[in-house]
Amino acid sequence: MNIEKELKSVVTTGEVDIGSERTLKNARQGTGKLIVMASNMQAETRSDIESYAKLSSIPVYVFKGSSTELGNVCKKPFPVAAMTIHESGDSDILDLAEEKK
Repeated sequence: MNIEKELKSVVTTGEVDIGSERTLKNARQGTGKLIVMASNMQAETRSDIESYAKLSSIPVYVFKGSSTELGNVCKKPFPVAAMTIHESGDSDILDLAEEKK
């Protein structure tokens, strides 16, 4: 699976929340089908998101690149540390969630 292609597709055709604060809120509330985090995300926030995601049974995927690279993939003019995917749109990104199970 080409992760970058699938992320571009989900951002344009699916339903996502972008940002670590929104992602943390989604993890706490148990909403979302997959959480994607940049590899260089702040350790404390990353730990919080992972803990709540585990409690909520939301799979977490760590993007191999930095937040700047994740922002570029998502066609955003700013770094993206984390994002929650609610609906996949035309992408197959949720296959990552199946692989995590």
